[in-house]
Amino acid sequence: MVYRIIQRDGFDGRIGELVSMLEYSRKILLEDIKDFSQSDLDFIAYEGANSIGSLLMHIASIDFVHQIITFERRDLNKDEYSLWESALFLGERARNEIKNRPLNFYLEKLFETREKTLALLRAKDEEWLFEENTWENGVSHNNFWLWYHVMEDEINHRGQIRIIKRMLLCK
Repeated sequence: MVYRIIQRDGFDGRIGELVSMLEYSRKILLEDIKDFSQSDLDFIAYEGANSIGSLLMHIASIDFVHQIITFERRDLNKDEYSLWESALFLGERARNEIKNRPLNFYLEKLFETREKTLALLRAKDEEWLFEENTWENGVSHNNFWLWYHVMEDEINHRGQIRIIKRMLLCK
């Protein structure tokens, strides 16, 4: 494992550094979940909690949503929203809909969304990271911050997954 933020071949400037961080975060997540069974993925630790499977789908959904926002400069359309809604917002609907799937299902979703992200990032130059945008509520942001947020969200949910993993060992 590489413990350095470095430039990645095929990516312009700081995009390569961002990719380095995204890849490290994902590698650790995949290591943490590699041995989960379907029952582990569906485990609900307490009333109102999210399953590991739901959290994995949420991580994939955040990648997808940020692709749409940053690369296509739009919000989700109705079909996209319908497809990802339960994963985006988690909670009761996700508990009811995101279950009974093997680990490979979640790994494929994580892989598909991230591979598309990497392909889209390869086509951008470093200046794209710093493009200023404004949400409808007037709050400014740039693409760099949005992709930092993708990584931050994944790391946060990886922490939740680690707590649930410890709970599974105690049951």
